[in-house]
Amino acid sequence: VEKCPDDYPDVPRGFEELSSLFSVAGLAAGRKESERSHYEWKLFDGQKWSRICNDHVIESHYCQAGARGMTIYTNLGPLYIDFDAMTVRGPFAGLGVQRQTFLSLNQIQEVGWYYKDNTHWYEYGSQGTSQKASSVNSHDLELKYNSNPSGSFQFKVGSTAYKMDFSAMIQTNLSTSVNRKVRRRPKFNSIVSTNSRPISLAPPSLSTLSLNPPTAVTWEFMGDEGVWTEYQKPRSSLDSADIERQYQLNPEGQLHFTAGRYKYTLYFSGMCQTNESIGTKRDVRRTSSGNQHNTSMSSQVRWQFKDMDGCWKDYVKGSGRGSCTISSQDIEVQYQQNSTGTMSFSTGSFSYQLNFSAMVQTNLSTRTTRQVRRLPQ
Repeated sequence: VEKCPDDYPDVPRGFEELSSLFSVAGLAAGRKESERSHYEWKLFDGQKWSRICNDHVIESHYCQAGARGMTIYTNLGPLYIDFDAMTVRGPFAGLGVQRQTFLSLNQIQEVGWYYKDNTHWYEYGSQGTSQKASSVNSHDLELKYNSNPSGSFQFKVGSTAYKMDFSAMIQTNLSTSVNRKVRRRPKFNSIVSTNSRPISLAPPSLSTLSLNPPTAVTWEFMGDEGVWTEYQKPRSSLDSADIERQYQLNPEGQLHFTAGRYKYTLYFSGMCQTNESIGTKRDVRRTSSGNQHNTSMSSQVRWQFKDMDGCWKDYVKGSGRGSCTISSQDIEVQYQQNSTGTMSFSTGSFSYQLNFSAMVQTNLSTRTTRQVRRLPQ
């Protein structure tokens, strides 16, 4: 098994000349819907999710066990993607990144599990510096992880016992209490058919890929503001791909996960999630790309409010100054469901109500109202 260096620098040697390939103005400009691989990297610019062109460069780097992250250079400025936290840092707040997987029902992504032994990353099942192989391999770990992504279990390397914590992605030597980092990464362009032996896709060229993609599936829960919210890491220990994989194994089963300091159970049969501490229950839904027409339409609509200076300003979702708990896309989805209803949201220390009939927002503390408008693109 080939050793991986400790942690690659932000932009590895040989990748610098590719920096201009990452366009964020159109992101996936020039790539058709039919030209998609089994994975897709997306960037959230504060208002909408868009595909990143030439994302196979990001994918190939992400699949390296020793890769902590990488910087891509765009017309939004340099953006650093943290692969472990699955976050992005840039010149302004509110940015996000995600990796989606598109697989048919008889395919799964080959996944490697790695631990950091001194200065190198080794795959489980191979020999580390101790010259002893662990009693589990990547396949064993992936099965355990899929059965309970927030759980833990014990295994041995020789006569030494270890504990694996999936939530913290740490392995602990139960004799010495020494902790080691653990990483879970897909193997580059390698998928497994459940009806045949593993197959490996040909490496993509710098031109766009041309594959017929299976249907993409999104899992969402009903949020506090009455808006459907997608399961995404790192806020949740699971994302849509993780949930869909477990759903395909048992559509009548259940799944445990964590979000922040709370533990939850997702029930596929009842399509709901329950907070295990306080018992709060929320609706859950599963949507495919075939029935997300309204979502794609919503990304083409801008919602704005008239500020005290008389200027129209976009609703920007985030935690920074001037942002709130909803975006134009969130508002449009709610508007499509009930164009004469209302919607609640907050910004800073104030709570608001948006009235679609009157096209105004009201500060629920001061009762100040402001005009709102909807701009189809």
